[in-house]
Amino acid sequence: MLDRLNQAMDHLEQRLDRPLDVPELARIACVSEHHFRRLFSALAGVPLSEYVRRRRLTLAGADVLAGRESLLDVAVRWGYGSNEAFARAFRSVHGVGPAEARRTGAVLRSQPRMSFRLVVEGSTSMDYRIVTKDAFRLVGVKARVPLVHEGMNPHIVAFVKGIDPTTVRRIEALSDQEPHGIVNVSDDLAGSREEGAELDYWHGVVTGAEVPDDLDSLPVEAGDWAVFRSTGAFPQALQYLWRDVFTQWFPSNPYEIRPGPEISRVRIAEGGGTADAELWIPVRRA
Repeated sequence: MLDRLNQAMDHLEQRLDRPLDVPELARIACVSEHHFRRLFSALAGVPLSEYVRRRRLTLAGADVLAGRESLLDVAVRWGYGSNEAFARAFRSVHGVGPAEARRTGAVLRSQPRMSFRLVVEGSTSMDYRIVTKDAFRLVGVKARVPLVHEGMNPHIVAFVKGIDPTTVRRIEALSDQEPHGIVNVSDDLAGSREEGAELDYWHGVVTGAEVPDDLDSLPVEAGDWAVFRSTGAFPQALQYLWRDVFTQWFPSNPYEIRPGPEISRVRIAEGGGTADAELWIPVRRA
């Protein structure tokens, strides 16, 4: 898969002055467009669209400093319809406008060309199982929150603390299938996995039961789920497991992520320092 991803990156690099064609990149990588976007963000740490923007403005910076063309010609080549739009984008990356950069020979920032390679970091293996589930409903309460990669997410903590204990007990009583009990769910992630990207956080259960009118509900299609487990410091162990699934497991196995919520079942040990966690990711054969 890494070879195919790098072929897609080569294709992208050769066509940076053309409109971004994500379906073609996904075709070269032999994955779905949805999976390509999510995998790129997880591996690169930035959304595909942001990486492309930075690469284009890196090359535009070289054209600006070369001084052979007008600034408008440079702007149009790299996808901007006016000097004003180009100047705003240029300044957001380089910290200086293109006219000033050309006049003073300013120091500019560069987004390096990206490629992917496998790094062996020890002999640790990842255990997983594939579970096929019928369609079900996710039932509970939800909130729109920003993504936090490291440590506790204060927005989620505040949301969960604000849920009435009686409501939590009512939700938990609806659980009737795996993963059992209260689960934490991420859904409708805003296009990337960068820090601060917004997502729907659910505090709920997986169920086939009737849904009370006062609770939120999300229908989930039948399909396969890759299930991973970890034990360790909370919440770091779960966050690292999430990272490793996308940066190590997916590139090494013949699966791709399919649309659907990502579910975690966490049981915190007494004292709150460690936890057992189970992560359910919707997948299909690549």
